[in-house]
Amino acid sequence: MFTHVMIGSNDLERSKDFYDATFVALGGKPGAVDARGRLIYAHDGGRLMITKPIDGNPATSANGGTIGISASGRDHVLAWHKAGTTHGGSAIESPPSERPNGAFVAYLRDPDGNKLTARSQPTA
Repeated sequence: MFTHVMIGSNDLERSKDFYDATFVALGGKPGAVDARGRLIYAHDGGRLMITKPIDGNPATSANGGTIGISASGRDHVLAWHKAGTTHGGSAIESPPSERPNGAFVAYLRDPDGNKLTARSQPTA
């Protein structure tokens, strides 16, 4: 259904440090910068793009929005969470934990305030 998710950042170098660390923790690769200066991350068929807002106004995070990132299991979720908090992200909501359906989940805010979750697939 979706081709990609695009979010804004006020500091692309800071974003690259954060997202490179978190995607590498999930087994992905560091982002690439395209000809327009946008950061691009591709992993398991998904695509996340990060850019300075085209209208020149400051980037803001979506109130109520969450970007979900697939992880292969508990260890990847924990590595993602640790990489994120080490590289400028903030732990939010509950600590990384297993949900009643068997999915293992963690939440972070990136350095620009965007809400992210990494989760393994449910076992049930």
